[in-house]
Amino acid sequence: MDFTFSEEQQAIDEAVSSIFAGLVTPDRVSEVERTEDRVDAELWAALAAADLLGLGTPESLGGIGGGMVEIGQLLVAQGQVVAPVPLHATLVEGVLPIATYGSEALRQRILPAVARGEMMLSGALADAAASPTEMPRVTATAVGGGWQLDGTATAVPFAHVAGALVVPARTGDGRVVVAVVDTADASVSMERAETTNRAIHPHVTFAATIVTEADVLGGADDGRAVLDAMLPWAQTGLALIQVGIGSAALRQTAAHLNERTQFGRTLSSFQGTMLRAADAGIDLEAIRVTAWEAAWRLDSGLPAAEAVLIAKWQASDRGQRVVHATQHLHGGTGADIGYPIHRYFLWGKQIELELGAPSLQLSRLGALIAERPDEVVAR
Repeated sequence: MDFTFSEEQQAIDEAVSSIFAGLVTPDRVSEVERTEDRVDAELWAALAAADLLGLGTPESLGGIGGGMVEIGQLLVAQGQVVAPVPLHATLVEGVLPIATYGSEALRQRILPAVARGEMMLSGALADAAASPTEMPRVTATAVGGGWQLDGTATAVPFAHVAGALVVPARTGDGRVVVAVVDTADASVSMERAETTNRAIHPHVTFAATIVTEADVLGGADDGRAVLDAMLPWAQTGLALIQVGIGSAALRQTAAHLNERTQFGRTLSSFQGTMLRAADAGIDLEAIRVTAWEAAWRLDSGLPAAEAVLIAKWQASDRGQRVVHATQHLHGGTGADIGYPIHRYFLWGKQIELELGAPSLQLSRLGALIAERPDEVVAR
């Protein structure tokens, strides 16, 4: 396992850093949070102009290729500046499954538009991720030449600005169908819902929504395989965002502790603050290593189920400890909801529970270990 970036990946890092540094500031994020959609359209256009929204899309379809590692570079950078754009929803929950499992007609219709910045995507994964059996709440009924979707998908990230949604649904005989649904369809309605980090994740209702077989990822018999790929991608993506959140929050905290004084000494010189910061640094390193391992294993085609669960647990449990520590180490300033460190706290808390709480990750990991202990130990 080698985490050294290739020349192409280093170029992605440089491009991403340049764009975020030039366009994303705390004042700009606050301004976007006061808008109706809460999406930074200017930043989205800049990412498209730099071809970064083409990550995950094959070059033959106008993209620049890459997988979870390359998209992860973008997500880490987003977390560092808590940029309000649907990168995870679009690239991880939308582009990756469509590029991997979609029909050629579906890929041609959607992926070039995403790469150009003309379309955002999202995936309805919250219900399946939180279910003990990983089954979606939306139902799918076979109709002539396609499927009818019914029910409500909870907390679909940025669905209100997405042109299409990737929607897993359960059939009457216990199978899973994963369909791509046009949000402009009159049978699709949304109820606005705000998350912990102030993003909009609407609840989406499908009322006899019809999709054709061409809109079904992997075909009607492979929906479970599609969902089993989508969840690890999405959980790993959240862990990588948490890497960026934690690293930026800890860096800002170190600067604060070195600048502020008490009793004639900098706050950083007190043993209590040093130990709390050190613990946060250890937690952050655990999140970083496990997140990148999960991404690497997914891209390499290696068994990744345990690695993903570990990464998501680290990002959830240790991630919330990091953002708690960084806010507390800011003292009274950390309680100011207008101060930048508080926004990192909100983003970190959002990831703690999104797509499965820490206890759920542990229970699933325990079940895997019980099923095949030798494989887990050998990993």
